[in-house]
Amino acid sequence: MSEKLRVGILGATGMVGQRFISLLENHPWYEVVTVAASPRSAGKTYEEAVGARWKLDTPMPEAVKKLVVMNVNDVEAVAATVDFVFSAVDMTKDEIRAIEEAYAKTETPVVSNNSAHRWTPDVPMIIPELNPEHAQVIEYQKKRLGTTRGFIAVKPNCSIQSYTPALHALKEFGPKVVVATTYQAISGAGKTFKDWPEMIDNVIPYIGGEEEKSEQEPLRIWGKIEDGVIKKASSPVITTQCIRVPVSNGHTAAVFVSFDKKPTKEEILERWENFEGEPQRLNLPSAPKKFIKYFEEDNRPQAALDRDYEHGMGVTLGRLREDTVYDYKFVGLSHNTIRGAAGGAVLCAELLTAKGYIAKK
Repeated sequence: MSEKLRVGILGATGMVGQRFISLLENHPWYEVVTVAASPRSAGKTYEEAVGARWKLDTPMPEAVKKLVVMNVNDVEAVAATVDFVFSAVDMTKDEIRAIEEAYAKTETPVVSNNSAHRWTPDVPMIIPELNPEHAQVIEYQKKRLGTTRGFIAVKPNCSIQSYTPALHALKEFGPKVVVATTYQAISGAGKTFKDWPEMIDNVIPYIGGEEEKSEQEPLRIWGKIEDGVIKKASSPVITTQCIRVPVSNGHTAAVFVSFDKKPTKEEILERWENFEGEPQRLNLPSAPKKFIKYFEEDNRPQAALDRDYEHGMGVTLGRLREDTVYDYKFVGLSHNTIRGAAGGAVLCAELLTAKGYIAKK
């Protein structure tokens, strides 16, 4: 790309906003030129606004420290400075829906980390390796919004990345029943152990709204575009439990699955080994070279050892074996704030840029 696209981060001071800032440092296609946040942060430099609340292990990039934070509610002013925006705003769902549509109507594409538009029928919810074709629904959305280049695209819930790609690679065998228990890191709640000492030496067996997302969002990923909207798939039947565990980063899933046509273990491993998607074929900047990695060792994947596989953009699997109730069981792991949040959104934007949906204004 000869000239970098100008990017804005909405909700730039929060944990996911910080992750966007970090991942976009030295990006070959994109340059962060605008940071926007709540009115209480507006007018301060980014460094002043974040202060001691920088939550990442890596230092704050120098290029953003002196950027003056804009008021995220000044939609026209923010939109005038950028070619597109990433959204990680901390608002109510109704407020998020409204402000993301407002940005889209300024002819500014919005790639969102938020859940507010995941079930808007003409908004694509994309894991780029799994359902890149859902981007086609954007043309219908633009007609509804009355825009020529403005639209909203979203990425799905962080927890489903740990098992949905593994199942997607096996779709030819017809997964029909899936039972998944996710063990989710505290960063999924935007927390560190310093913020949330109650999580040390503790497990909380409830994460609000997470089980419904984990059961339903894969079905939307596997859905089809019909009459200008995405209709979710009817199978497999998925049931989940979502548990918060004392881990900083990395969501683990214990998965049981039965198939219409039961594959052999060798067939499963071969499909995982050779799986690739559009990001790999297009060689997108943030795409993992190898999306899925399987470990033969009985004690892998582990969050501390494996969450950063492919810079946090890959999925690691292990412990595949036949089950006494279901056909098979296995364990999956993904980095929840990279692949599951900001990194997944950046890869989605790269896909949409490569497909011509995001370009210079």
